[in-house]
Amino acid sequence: MRVPASTYRLQIRRSFTLFDAAEKVPYLKDLGVDWIYLSPILTAEQGSDHGYDVTDPSAVDPERGGPEGLLALSKAAREHGMGVLVDIVPNHVGVATPAQNPWWWSLLKEGQGSPYAEAFDVEWELAGGKIRLPMLGSDDDLDKLEVKEGELRYYDHRFPLAEGTYSDGDSPQEVHTRQHYELIDWRRADAELNYRRFFAVTTLAGIRVETPGVFEEAHAEVGRWFKEGLVDGLRVDHPDGLADPAGYLRWLKDLSGGAYILVEKILEPGEVLPQDFATEGTTGYDALADVDRVFVDPAGQQPLDDLDAKLRESAAPADYAEMIRGTKRMIADGILRSEVLRLARLVPDSYGLPVEQAADAIAEIIAAFPVYRSYLPTGAEILKEASESAAAHRPELEVAVGTLLPLLLDPANPIAVRFQQTSGMVMAKGVEDTAFYRYTRLGTLTEVGAEPTEFSVSLEEFHHRMARRQQELPLSMTTMSTHDTKRSEDARARISVIAELPQEWTATLNSLRELAPIPDGPYENLLWQAIVGAWPASRERLQGYAEKAAREAGNSTKWTDPDEEFESHVKAAVDAAFDDSRVTQVVEDFVARIDSCAASNSVSAKLVQLTMPGVPDVYQGSEFWERSLTDPDNRRPVDFAVRQEELAKLDAGTLPEAGTETSKLLVTSRALRLRRDRPELFQGYSPVTATGAAADHLLAFHRGADGAPGALTLATRLPAGLAADGGWRDTAVELPVAVRDELTGAGYGPGAVLVGEVLGTYPVALLVPVDGEKA
Repeated sequence: MRVPASTYRLQIRRSFTLFDAAEKVPYLKDLGVDWIYLSPILTAEQGSDHGYDVTDPSAVDPERGGPEGLLALSKAAREHGMGVLVDIVPNHVGVATPAQNPWWWSLLKEGQGSPYAEAFDVEWELAGGKIRLPMLGSDDDLDKLEVKEGELRYYDHRFPLAEGTYSDGDSPQEVHTRQHYELIDWRRADAELNYRRFFAVTTLAGIRVETPGVFEEAHAEVGRWFKEGLVDGLRVDHPDGLADPAGYLRWLKDLSGGAYILVEKILEPGEVLPQDFATEGTTGYDALADVDRVFVDPAGQQPLDDLDAKLRESAAPADYAEMIRGTKRMIADGILRSEVLRLARLVPDSYGLPVEQAADAIAEIIAAFPVYRSYLPTGAEILKEASESAAAHRPELEVAVGTLLPLLLDPANPIAVRFQQTSGMVMAKGVEDTAFYRYTRLGTLTEVGAEPTEFSVSLEEFHHRMARRQQELPLSMTTMSTHDTKRSEDARARISVIAELPQEWTATLNSLRELAPIPDGPYENLLWQAIVGAWPASRERLQGYAEKAAREAGNSTKWTDPDEEFESHVKAAVDAAFDDSRVTQVVEDFVARIDSCAASNSVSAKLVQLTMPGVPDVYQGSEFWERSLTDPDNRRPVDFAVRQEELAKLDAGTLPEAGTETSKLLVTSRALRLRRDRPELFQGYSPVTATGAAADHLLAFHRGADGAPGALTLATRLPAGLAADGGWRDTAVELPVAVRDELTGAGYGPGAVLVGEVLGTYPVALLVPVDGEKA
């Protein structure tokens, strides 16, 4: 199996095709990248910027360059000695425009007689043999249906007609009643939908890749990539939605000839990948959380908790455990109630549980579930504990929960299979997409794959986790930014400084709340942290984020029921950052106060991520500052030309100033090149301990194995505190051999060396043994 030394994620779309990506290969090679990592490239909904709404899995998307584009990219990669990793989406397909998806069109036209009926996860009995489509503005809109050109039309929406269901003179309403589908008010989807979807997105319909024929047809094109040597590895999107993730991954390993495979899997604290997963690891959210937290000052927790309590007008800060129990229950009773009711209908009548009572108990168990899902029999104890918690929280459901538990523990029972697919949906919507916008004491902590109650990680704990990663998941991906992160890496690096300066942040926030008030204190904290993290940013970007964050939180306004008055306050506050010189000054003064510390955090976190155990990924463009907020902000186009120009200057010998984004380019390129060109320097992991007054401000580790030479990483942490305490002073590290800094070219050792000397130019150093010396 070929394994990447590193990857570089590219978002492939109509405005940046596979041909465009092929043209960037020489630059990425120069940057030090080993493999090109592509977003989904199969045919997707026309105009889709992300590609996760695949409409035809049989071909590479013509809008994204088609098969010719993939061939061009693969050829360019091969010519430069690079590999190709592709993101695939097995859980669902895009059905927003039925005519674009031949599987879905066939299903709507032929119903249960369609050759693709087994591909979709439809509860036909619920709607009398029909599939419900939540397309109407209201049920009264049936009178707006038309029959045109042999199709049923609702405004611009087109639907097929079953054979023999239309004659001249028939009303569109009569024709509609004869179809294998039923158009319904979109609001009814929450409780009445009868097909599995991706989370609560009705335009993404789940497919049953656990069925061999469905797997084979959905993956024929993927198989071709490996047969023809076009692709070297795969990233699997949302495996938690599948009925049998382990079985799917085994099939995928066989299909790919044993290729490198990663899964997009969020691991909660203490959770590990199931042993029977045929995968090299995850896409790196777990690594992101560890790296972030080692750069967060634990001393900031209490004052930021106090601020949170004040903003909530409460005696105590938010109780996160109770918050997510509530938000998950809200989701289970709301936008995902149809999935919960479907589970309840799977309880045999002989068990004597009415559907409503069974649904209540199921929702309560899911609300108490501490991880995304179980993989029975793995996770049985977690399910038992969640059931106990549910019964304790709702004693009147104790009998119902006890009745359900044996069914939910049986891996072969359909209710157990579907429960496992559903719990992760509720977790994602209730936690990532709701609670993460409500729990606002420090934005760094509410990132995808993170546990927000873990405020910081000590050096000792970080080293322990890295040693375990080296032992258990050495080929797993590491990342700092993705297309899914709520805030990209350098926005979080800025926000993390707040933990070092909580009193200054409190004063800043108080000023902003006075000048541009929003009637939701916790939301104000979230918004102004984000603005500081992204500054300078366009008005359009910040307005888009502000609206999305407020509606996702759902406390003061909602997507389905916007509160115009509240949102007017939000819009005015963002406008004030640009139009009110007093507000602009407060924002810019705080950014100026923290910017050097933020830059230190940025390059330190980047170097740590690029040199720690695992396969490091660089998200497109993040070799410069990456201060994007949540999608779609983090999918903006990248100016590769300016990055290429700056890299050429670095390679010509120009050393950038510390704190500039070209200093991040220097760190990124030198670390990537070393990982690719000197893999023998990254075979182990051991902590390096400093001595002296500021030892706790140095994160250092050695990547040599069993006494062999290895790369040595030195990174500054908690820079505001370091400066306040007088700098490095007598802090020193012991260098067993002579080394050279890959960033500056300076040499040091062997013997004790002052950290202030090594880190005199940049907050980081990447030290490599001088040729001929032994560790």
